[in-house]
Amino acid sequence: MDTNYFKTKLEEEKAKLEKELSLIAHRDPQNPDDWKTDPERLNVMVSDKNELSDVFEETTNKEALEQELEDSLNKIKDALQRIEDGTYGVCKEGCKIEEARLRANPSAETCIKHAESV
Repeated sequence: MDTNYFKTKLEEEKAKLEKELSLIAHRDPQNPDDWKTDPERLNVMVSDKNELSDVFEETTNKEALEQELEDSLNKIKDALQRIEDGTYGVCKEGCKIEEARLRANPSAETCIKHAESV
């Protein structure tokens, strides 16, 4: 298996996710591997309850998106670490992950058989 191919794919996806995250969040200065959602600018003079509700809804949506992107980023970082460790392409259950599966999802941690049981 050509791990250089997968390393390149993973690094490209990592850069893409970090760019997307930077649009809605920032790195935690005390923990650079963690991202924090940028707060919505809240006009304290807002008296319209609907407008205020919209702001809170947008914040909640942004936090959910940030978490989803960060989870994907962490899976990619884990896959890159497995490449460095020499364990990339090995299922959590010890068998080989199909190359077709890795091409479809380079950060896969399990083979197709064991993905169904997770």
